Amino acid sequence: MAKQKIDLSNVTAVVPIAGMGTRLKPHTHTLPKVLLRVADKPILGHVLDNIKKLGIKKIVLVVGQMREHIYNYIEKEYKTLDIEYVPQNELKGLGHAVYLARNKVKGPVFILLGDTILDINFKKAFSRGESWIGVKEVKDPRRFGVVEIKNGYISHLLEKPENPPTNLAIVGVYYIKNSESLFRSLETNIKNNKTTKGEIQLTDALESMIRKGEKFYAEEIDGWYDCGKPETLLSTNKFLLGKYHNKPKVISGSTICPPVYISPTALIINSVIGPYVSIGDEAKLENVIIQNSIIHKGAKVSNMVLSSSLIGYRAVFNGWKNQINLGDSSEINLRGVDEENGCPKV
Repeated sequence: MAKQKIDLSNVTAVVPIAGMGTRLKPHTHTLPKVLLRVADKPILGHVLDNIKKLGIKKIVLVVGQMREHIYNYIEKEYKTLDIEYVPQNELKGLGHAVYLARNKVKGPVFILLGDTILDINFKKAFSRGESWIGVKEVKDPRRFGVVEIKNGYISHLLEKPENPPTNLAIVGVYYIKNSESLFRSLETNIKNNKTTKGEIQLTDALESMIRKGEKFYAEEIDGWYDCGKPETLLSTNKFLLGKYHNKPKVISGSTICPPVYISPTALIINSVIGPYVSIGDEAKLENVIIQNSIIHKGAKVSNMVLSSSLIGYRAVFNGWKNQINLGDSSEINLRGVDEENGCPKV
């Protein structure tokens, strides 16, 4: 059988990125969550790259606070893409965010959460030519939307149920051929103030569509990488580095243990870096041992042993052995054991 060519040029991608990122504070005090780095670029960059590879021509970003950072990033890195913006000034839920994009969408819609990185064969997922929802088996599905399946199709959806009927969680990716039906369902829920857990839920709108006869099949996804918490951000960084940045790198005077990503403009002096370390532009690391960590643009770290840590943009950290979660523009200086600068030598 000949391989079917999938044409997604008539599909609009909607990417909600207005969330506050409260679980990633202090980093999200000064920067939208989707601009935090994993591996070689911000989270949003990985999401946009996946959409671009599919051949989808139009992208709608639903933006929230600090949206000017998003605009600047897109203008610098993705200005060739057809991207439009819709503000979500009140965070009333995912369903509300998607509904705000209704006037920008004609035809099928592809919804992809902006804080989730997926490793799947998207071409295969689209090959059936039907609407689908991405799912994955999880140990505790109570934190997620959950689906039930009957005769190969989704028969029921529930948002964060106390007693989940299955362990198939919705992973934040949806392809909906009938976008008009979706927006009608969302509009009905908004007008009737139908909420679950205090929010307008996309899951409730999809459940209503299914009851009216719409069909969705469940696309099981193995590679689902959440970026919503420090520990999951580091796990996602580890996965991406292992897949794309596993080649040995040589820096004179330092030892590099792959996989790592080190920006060409970063400065590494007398240090041991890796494995699973991502280092942003213009960062400076001197006399450090760092593993399983993310160091953002312009950060300066010296005389340190660090693991499982996040260092924010332009943060300065000098001299301590511990784990740290240091926000943007922060500075810590410690003195104590070394006669020259009070720091343990690496």
